[in-house]
Amino acid sequence: MIIDSREIKVTTSKEQMPEHLQGSALQQESRSAHTKKFYIESYGCQMNFNDSEIVASILSSMDYGNTRDIEEADLILVNTCSIREKAEETVRKRLRYYESIKRKKPHVKIGVLGCMAERMKKSLLEEVEIVDLVVGPDAYRDLPALIPAVEGGEKGINVFLSRTETYDDIMPVRLDDNGVCAFISIMRGCDNMCTFCVVPFTRGRERSRDPYSILAEADDLFQKGYRDVTLLGQNVDSYKWTNPETGETVNFAQLLVMVAGVHPQLRVRFSTSHPKDITDEVLYAIRDHENICKYIHLPLQAGSSRILKLMNRTYDRPWYEAKVRRIYEIIPDCAISSDMMVGFCTETEEEHRETLEVMQQARFSMAYMFAYSERPGTPAQKRLTDDVPPEVKKRRLQEVIRLQNQISYAHNRADIGKVFEVLIEGDSRRSERDFKGRTSQNKVVNFPKKEGLQKGDYVRVRILDATSASLRGEIV
Repeated sequence: MIIDSREIKVTTSKEQMPEHLQGSALQQESRSAHTKKFYIESYGCQMNFNDSEIVASILSSMDYGNTRDIEEADLILVNTCSIREKAEETVRKRLRYYESIKRKKPHVKIGVLGCMAERMKKSLLEEVEIVDLVVGPDAYRDLPALIPAVEGGEKGINVFLSRTETYDDIMPVRLDDNGVCAFISIMRGCDNMCTFCVVPFTRGRERSRDPYSILAEADDLFQKGYRDVTLLGQNVDSYKWTNPETGETVNFAQLLVMVAGVHPQLRVRFSTSHPKDITDEVLYAIRDHENICKYIHLPLQAGSSRILKLMNRTYDRPWYEAKVRRIYEIIPDCAISSDMMVGFCTETEEEHRETLEVMQQARFSMAYMFAYSERPGTPAQKRLTDDVPPEVKKRRLQEVIRLQNQISYAHNRADIGKVFEVLIEGDSRRSERDFKGRTSQNKVVNFPKKEGLQKGDYVRVRILDATSASLRGEIV
């Protein structure tokens, strides 16, 4: 029997919820030991990792405590991504591994969360025998209803997409973090119907979170020692919250300023921006507030206006280039990163070269680069032909990566001799004798430790050397 928790009444009002669901960090910290353990893995975008922290908070109200040892878990969860075929294949491999654990410990329950759960729905339960639980991104509140049924031997599913859910009253339990940097979800879903993208179908329509709950979370993080927060959303620039009682509205630029006002030593970042929505008001907010980082992730996807139209990106090449020039005009020291996708349907060699040209003109500090992967159910899969051969996609991707490495190297070399304020995030991966941190431009800096300093401290660092991936410096 399959239990669909949409048929089960679950209380969701703040008055009826456990205190932790109203944002009480104190209860999370003081709660006694749990008798059962859950283990959770997250894949894909940072929104998925943030969602896992929301799930951890909900489970903490039950009889479950978090463990990092999968062998001692009673409940194994994987939070999934569907943006590319490779991402789903990674999850399928993990499920095969979970199967070996379940053979040794038959009582262990396996759950699939997130976008892959939303895309495949009930078929996931039917295709993968070991899966007991399938929960979409908007249905995590139903875990307290679903899990007991699953523990009783049933299969559980809820993939209902909500037009209102933002989890604004749930204080996430921070998992596997460094105690300095954290992510705050400010909105969910996406209204941009890019033809290649599954997000509108797996995460639903855009809805913005109450700004005052965002401020409360940011303040709570600062009080706990965090010094760097990233505001998350599929398209943060379209954030717009309206008070249903007063009609008061808050846009993204205003929210940025509000969060920056929590404390001058709290750095504020954001991701991701859609080029069509980022405004001069946002750029002036970045320019005028020292603790709003001088860094913007501005996905290009392709340099050809024809391909951009096929992608339904709602801008063309000249418009994007003008937006980049405007960013540099208002914030000369801003670093811009991007996304590039090669081999989209019908892309020609000339159109591929246009992408390379825009990359050179925009001077991206770094980029995420991919070959097009057709996703089931998207407009591109339904209406367009994935006709660029795999070997051509691979070669074009290599060309994009090679060029971006050159641009990133030149971008970083230009910082040699400059002094930046760097937030210490912990030990360098390369050496325990070094700290690592990031500049306002989101560049990683490694530098020798100095007695009396620790993670969470700000230091001024002079850049001595650079690679395409990071900077090397010394404290001044």
